Amino acid sequence: MSRPRARDLGIRIGRGRPGPLDAITDVAGVRVGHRSVVRGADGDPHAVRTGVTAIWPHDGDPWDAPVYAGVHILNGYGELIGINTIREWGVLESPILLTSSLLIGRVYDAAVRWIAGRSASAGETVMPCVTECDDSFLSDVLSAPVDDADVAAALESATAGAVAEGCVGAGVGMQGFDLKGGIGTASRVLPDDRGGFTVGVLVLTNHGERPDLLIDGVRVGEALTDLPLPDGDADGSCIVVVATDAPLLPHQLRRVAQRAGLGLARGGSYAGTTSGEQLIAFSTATRLPTRGETVELRAVIDGAFADGGSVLSAIFRATVEATEEAVVNALVAAETTVGRDGHTLSALPIDRTLELLDRCGRLQR
Repeated sequence: MSRPRARDLGIRIGRGRPGPLDAITDVAGVRVGHRSVVRGADGDPHAVRTGVTAIWPHDGDPWDAPVYAGVHILNGYGELIGINTIREWGVLESPILLTSSLLIGRVYDAAVRWIAGRSASAGETVMPCVTECDDSFLSDVLSAPVDDADVAAALESATAGAVAEGCVGAGVGMQGFDLKGGIGTASRVLPDDRGGFTVGVLVLTNHGERPDLLIDGVRVGEALTDLPLPDGDADGSCIVVVATDAPLLPHQLRRVAQRAGLGLARGGSYAGTTSGEQLIAFSTATRLPTRGETVELRAVIDGAFADGGSVLSAIFRATVEATEEAVVNALVAAETTVGRDGHTLSALPIDRTLELLDRCGRLQR
């Protein structure tokens, strides 16, 4: 049985209004698919706890209709294939694929073959966007456990409905603040006087130290000292993907991606020196032609002189809030997981967390 989400429990992050699904898929056309790869018994030295998550920017093929995008690297101990294209052209022309660090090459190769099967010309030219976090604490990453069929399954299973969270897809083997983490998502809908635009966020958590964990400003992590701590480097990583239907240009989307880092900080992240925070933002407002045709664009005017700056500020706030909430949703959804060599990540203790939040007046029943 799936665990409830943060809002179901009375945890309300920020002041903004979520979309109907409180998910990245509240942005029309965005689709998410997962493939979980779980093999071997708990404690087996070759147990696999990994997977792939695919995020499509719209309901078509993005190599035929790219969208504007921006990227920001909060700390760069990690990889993002496709970053140069996004930085140089300001466009996203493939699904975004999330996976385990040492599987990034296999997932990239498999995505190229999958795209070529749909469009030979695209397969020859498109460099898929693939990024990663390290799940080696729970998973035998050297066994190369993901293959073409797994990547295809993530791409082909993508839907526009509710998004599975926690220990699913790329999140199967990931942690969060020395607890079990994984996939989380959330959204915000701007007020009508700020355009009524939607901002959706999906995170892949693998970051944070237990004592730093904040939930809605409450120092929850400090009260969970009795749960076992995983061995090894605690800096970790986090991928944040931000989608919006606001008509933003690449430089504005880069600024949106930066704000996702503030959402991580509000949850207790400090982007340690061996962490990898890869932050990507894209807009679904305009599908770009691929043959050089002129296209009529809408745009949010920015600059201190422009009234439209208030729209950007509202988008920034929505991004920060949705990112913070998405991390909490990942923790709430995740379940205690045992992986290779008996390595264990404990689930966030929901009852104790709610008691702490209630004591601080942060629950809204």
